[in-house]
Amino acid sequence: MAFAKVYPLYVQKAERKNRTKDEVDQVIRWLTGYSQAQLERQIGKGADFETFFAEAPAMHPNTSLIKGVVCGVRVEEVEDPLMRKIRYLDKLVDELAKGKAMEKVLRR
Repeated sequence: MAFAKVYPLYVQKAERKNRTKDEVDQVIRWLTGYSQAQLERQIGKGADFETFFAEAPAMHPNTSLIKGVVCGVRVEEVEDPLMRKIRYLDKLVDELAKGKAMEKVLRR
């Protein structure tokens, strides 16, 4: 699955709930350690999720604090490492779209 194709859907979801593309980007950068330029390059080259996460500079050390249910599955119980990272991202975007404060979304 291509991250570059799902990314606009994340942005649309957030914007429908009066959040911004910049906030979605901030969440993605927090999770992965990408700079804005690096994130834009990944999107531009059509990176799939495997490549996107494999090339991520550094997953945030607080990812273990991301808990909850996405699509009926507990994020913290997902065994496949790649799928767990995808679910982390899904969960963060969901929280953003639900109106959570950015400090809470970013586990500060």
